Amino acid sequence: MPRSWLLLLGALIAFAPMSIDMYLPSLPTIAAEFGATASAVQFTLSSFFIGLALGQAVHGPLADRYGRKPPLYGGLVLYIAASVGCALAPDITALTALRFVQAVGGCAGVVITRAIVRDRCDATASARIYSLLMLIMGLAPILAPFIGGWVLALAGWRAIFGMLALFGIIVLTAVWRYLPETRPMGNITSAGIGPALRVYGVLLRDRRFLGYTLSGGFASAGMFAYITGSPQVFITLYGVPAQDYGWLFGLNALGLIAGSQYNRRLLLRHSADTILRRANRATVILGLVLVMMAVSGRGGLPGLLIPLFGYLVTLGFTGPNTVASALAHQGMRAGSASALIGTLQFGIATLSSATVGLLGNKSALPMTAVIAGCGLLAYGAHRWLVGNHSLAVDAS
Repeated sequence: MPRSWLLLLGALIAFAPMSIDMYLPSLPTIAAEFGATASAVQFTLSSFFIGLALGQAVHGPLADRYGRKPPLYGGLVLYIAASVGCALAPDITALTALRFVQAVGGCAGVVITRAIVRDRCDATASARIYSLLMLIMGLAPILAPFIGGWVLALAGWRAIFGMLALFGIIVLTAVWRYLPETRPMGNITSAGIGPALRVYGVLLRDRRFLGYTLSGGFASAGMFAYITGSPQVFITLYGVPAQDYGWLFGLNALGLIAGSQYNRRLLLRHSADTILRRANRATVILGLVLVMMAVSGRGGLPGLLIPLFGYLVTLGFTGPNTVASALAHQGMRAGSASALIGTLQFGIATLSSATVGLLGNKSALPMTAVIAGCGLLAYGAHRWLVGNHSLAVDAS
């Protein structure tokens, strides 16, 4: 796959982390300006996750029916308009609604990127490319909170959404000029809600597809619990300055990148399932250590950061391998399968994010408990839905 494609696909996947991470340092400021509670401001994150979940269910069938580029154009235009709306939002209710619309538009990049990779590559090559894309998009969670913190200090939180709109315009132009259509010529599905729902029904009855998707979804939901809870934990509870929050966030993002790049090397010698089983075990252990540190209070902030870093490293293994394995046998419905992966995973992320807010903000325990629970569920989904089959494949 040409390097120019990889850069552009990385930018398309980066819409989600850019839109989530860049404004995280401004959450306390937004709460103060609108006179809103911390939970109300955190729901602007949850509404974005809901938009990501629902929007992907729409873009996937459209990509199978009309090709990869038309729904991508529509999604990016919607994203740009909603970003401008967020910059002009008069209150927390409007901001929450516009964040939902922003996500519905931006998630087109996530769905269609996975479909394009599946169009061009087999399962093993796809897993390696997804790992490489995590390196490219990994710059987003490293740079976004850092940039957002300084934009907040220099120009206010509204300017952050202006920058996101500009990013959308740049990527839309690049897609128009440089990205070719990749949908196979004979791969044209029926239009309409009925056919789309029938395809989703077939996918939901596929035990292996569901097992990989849920395993990856629960693991990544732990990350979204961290994203939702960390501004309150780091900035409010531990007194980290908003402009320095990005350094901590970026350090953890480096762990995710490191894991994904080592995953590329491991795939040359081991199957995706072997790597996934080991990563899931590590996720469970690190989640439990994280809860123990939060309950005991030992080690202060460093005591939380070390197991958090380890948890995010494991996501560099679980993310690419679960997606590639789930899509491996879905060639004729790659767009719909990619969409359902995103819908289920971001649906789970929405629940984990909302749970962190509902459990309260007076300690680190709500965030850490949700992360640990997600790790356990990720391990269970793979073991119970995929386990026996994957062991047979590895042994063959």
